[in-house]
Amino acid sequence: MPSEAKPDLQKKLRDVPHKPGVYLHRDRFGTVIYVGKARDLRKRLASYFTPSRQRLAEHKTRALIQSIWDFDIHEVRNEPEALLLEGKLIKEYRPKYNIAFRDDKRFLLVKVHPDEPWPKFQLTRLKKEDGARYFGPFAHSGALRQTVSWMNREFGLRSCRPLNPGEKEYQHCSNDVIKNCTAPCIGRITRDEYMVKVDQACEFIAGHSKDLVRSIEEEMAEAAQNLDFERAAELRDMIDNLKKTLRPTRQFKRRGVPGKAINPEEDVKELQEYLQMEREPTVMECFDISNISSNHIVASMVRFRNGVSDNSNYRRYRIKTVKGQDDFASMAEVIRRRYSRILLEARERVGDEAADVSQENPLDAMRRLEVELAEAEVAKKKPFVRLPDLVIVDGGKGQLSMAVKELNRLGLHDLPVIGLAKQREEVFVPGESEPILIPHSKGALKLLQRIRDEAHRFANGYHQLLMKRRVEESILDDCPGISRARKERLLEKFGSVSRMRKSGASDFASVSGITEKLAEEIAHFLKTH
Repeated sequence: MPSEAKPDLQKKLRDVPHKPGVYLHRDRFGTVIYVGKARDLRKRLASYFTPSRQRLAEHKTRALIQSIWDFDIHEVRNEPEALLLEGKLIKEYRPKYNIAFRDDKRFLLVKVHPDEPWPKFQLTRLKKEDGARYFGPFAHSGALRQTVSWMNREFGLRSCRPLNPGEKEYQHCSNDVIKNCTAPCIGRITRDEYMVKVDQACEFIAGHSKDLVRSIEEEMAEAAQNLDFERAAELRDMIDNLKKTLRPTRQFKRRGVPGKAINPEEDVKELQEYLQMEREPTVMECFDISNISSNHIVASMVRFRNGVSDNSNYRRYRIKTVKGQDDFASMAEVIRRRYSRILLEARERVGDEAADVSQENPLDAMRRLEVELAEAEVAKKKPFVRLPDLVIVDGGKGQLSMAVKELNRLGLHDLPVIGLAKQREEVFVPGESEPILIPHSKGALKLLQRIRDEAHRFANGYHQLLMKRRVEESILDDCPGISRARKERLLEKFGSVSRMRKSGASDFASVSGITEKLAEEIAHFLKTH
């Protein structure tokens, strides 16, 4: 429901400090419509409410200003913290007037795994429970890359790709020659000595060692005094990158509040209460459709167990029966394929009991089989795929109605299913015209958003993979003598153009319809293009 009285924004503005931070604009329904960062919160927010700004702004900004009903602020210590928090909140709320940060891209982290034979520092965007040490996130990716590169040279750490480099890799590496590496691959340094350098680098990237930066500043001043301005400028840029990277920043959790960590089990129980479910949604499956182009329409299914992603049970689909961009029909197809297969596999597992199963409600039968097969000897050989406790579709009433229709056709009338609409994060349930509005501060909604965003990321990743393959495959269209049929046979045998590049003419000649002369031409074409 909309707010009854609009807050006095000018009065509220007088209490805003002249400090860096992040602000959130809300509409009359309380929905976050824009997230921004500012070096000075008071000045930035005041600019939205000046008559000249409203009169001279472009159409989109005017629409935003006219929609502002209230605002919230989060103070931070510096601009990098503001950038990190802004990105977190945009991903969390997906405001309609924001463009940047709405994708699934995360800020960079630095990772080093102490259990590797010769640990090295790597950049990653995802933190995993794999025993590695992680530093960050870092707001300035360019400065971070330069810092890691400098750090490797300064501490003599390896940057080569092999997990355990040896004599063979050393022969093709020049870092030892130019004094950028201590060459642990050929025993120039023991592992204990190497690990001391890794620990020193960890202290540095964590911001606990300022002496190195001071020594570089002294070297810069000396270079300038000796009129070596080119060297001084190089050192100045390096110092700037180091300071940007090593500036202390906080890691923001839910809603950017430090220290408020996610509790998946509590979120699951809270979701059960909001949806009034008899059974706790321990296992949830979420579906998303990606149809950026009509050439490759794909879908994803991600599974969460106890509020945590169950990556091994993710699935991705290429839509087969739908022509053009039709999210509703695509959602119906993927729901049908997913759960008809689970029911079919269950019948195959029980064998002669299939007739008895057919007399039961399919959902009741599956719940019974979960208990029976979980303890059976056959379950050790091939895990039993159980139905989820809750199905989530990315979308509103349209996608939800198609999912319900397909579940009903399969006899899964009682399987709980909901739709999560992106614009206002409304939760739609079958048979109800009005959505369930879960407050944005509640862990139940955060859990749904995490699942939905993960399904979106997984679908987009698959779509990009197919598009990349499509671009790669298109190079064969320019190869002389390659017809469409020959192209299909080559791809069927080798799988991709990347594998074809690693093959020779004799391999191509083994394909039906490819002569030895044409095979040599193909090999030459792939090497030169």
